[in-house]
Amino acid sequence: MLAEELVELAHRVCRQKSEEQTIEVKAAHEGCPKRLYDTLSSFSNQDSGGIILFGVDETSDYQVVGVYDPQDLQKKVAAQCLQMEPRVRAVFTLAELDGKWICSAEIPSLDISQRPCYYGGAGRIKGAYIRVGDADQTMTGYELYTYEAFRKHLHDDERPVPRATLSMLDQNLLQQYVLQKSVERPGLTQFSQEQAYEMLNITRDGVPTLAAVMNFAIYPQGYFPQLGITAIVVPGTEIGDIGGDSSRFLDNKRIEGTIPTMVTEALNFCMRNMKVRTTIRQETGQRVDYTEYPMEALREAILNALIHRDYSIYTEGTPVQIDFFTDRVEVHSPGSLYGRMSVEQLGKSRPDLRNPALAVMTESLTKAENRYSGIPTMRRAMREHGLPEPKFENRRHEFVVTLYNQPTASPSVQAPSHAATPTTTEDELLEFCRTPRSRQEISEFLGLKTTFYAMQHYIKPLLAAQQLAMTIPSKPKSRNQKFYTISKP
Repeated sequence: MLAEELVELAHRVCRQKSEEQTIEVKAAHEGCPKRLYDTLSSFSNQDSGGIILFGVDETSDYQVVGVYDPQDLQKKVAAQCLQMEPRVRAVFTLAELDGKWICSAEIPSLDISQRPCYYGGAGRIKGAYIRVGDADQTMTGYELYTYEAFRKHLHDDERPVPRATLSMLDQNLLQQYVLQKSVERPGLTQFSQEQAYEMLNITRDGVPTLAAVMNFAIYPQGYFPQLGITAIVVPGTEIGDIGGDSSRFLDNKRIEGTIPTMVTEALNFCMRNMKVRTTIRQETGQRVDYTEYPMEALREAILNALIHRDYSIYTEGTPVQIDFFTDRVEVHSPGSLYGRMSVEQLGKSRPDLRNPALAVMTESLTKAENRYSGIPTMRRAMREHGLPEPKFENRRHEFVVTLYNQPTASPSVQAPSHAATPTTTEDELLEFCRTPRSRQEISEFLGLKTTFYAMQHYIKPLLAAQQLAMTIPSKPKSRNQKFYTISKP
């Protein structure tokens, strides 16, 4: 961060009088804050990292109070960074504002394979934090488990289900699947049936896996009562709204069965509760029905929720949820995004698969394309239907897809202030930078309030991909630095 950027950040914080997901404010005019461990941990554990701003007093209406001693402050903050596991490497910047010195400590994000970052003095369970809004909260056992599962390549869809037996699976469906795989992979015919089941992740040591139960069991919910779908229709825009007859729900259904069965029944529920507009084509006289939401987008959202949800013991009691409101439909999937994937990368990068065995089985049984095409398909279907782009939210313990039914985006659909607008793409940014642009010009083009987010999420990735270049490569932090698109040969 440049000194000018630090001053700009301080002005914004003082003006809006609030902290953010990536900004923590500390006074530090009377000494170094004694306990920074929770913020160091939470910033290290989120993809965007964060900035601790010293010299602004939150308790005095966000007045600039300066820091007591810039050099000593940096030493003591660095000392606290060394007590974290893994160690935190803060990057400090100093600037003068209103005749007082302020300081920032940029906390870089840890790679997910190294998380969680925690305070060594408290231990991993009590010393690991996560950022929620402008607060640092202790990580739950589930959140700690998700990091361990990713690091150790643990896949819950492959865990055996102790009460399940092969006799409780649909034998016809199972044999059709094994036959199909044998045709695709003739080498499987060299194995015995027991060996083939192990190789196809149908069993583990002779016991059916969760993936097999969810795809082939005659009644999967006999083993996992909550691994289904709850679907509701609300007579308003929020849960709790009531209709004219004081009813809370216009329709309410629990959907059970195998994943293919649940997909079919969920789509039937959606079709039953959607408005249908009928038009007659003048040139042919043909009747054409338009559903309130494109069925293709709904199918992909439901499939993704069932295939990529978290199937660990921590979320066994949480079903997938479909909520119809008057202005939108929401599909809630238990578990946050898996691995290194972020919302900004959805549909652009190949994600890590949380449930690879289950995904392969479901692909064969539902004809789902396990080719990372679900998100682009949803976006295309909504666009062709004349509706706003789907909204994707990675919440603390769930992933939510929202489809809006209004032809134009309402304020609730607009991008948050810290993110680029949905219509801004890398191609558009590269076209914009065919004329060399400064950090500020790029931030304004993206609709961002600070250059820090633009640098971290747009400029640096494009520099690494050699799609952007610097006009002054020998001085990356120069205030006169500009960025331009590298022409393809």
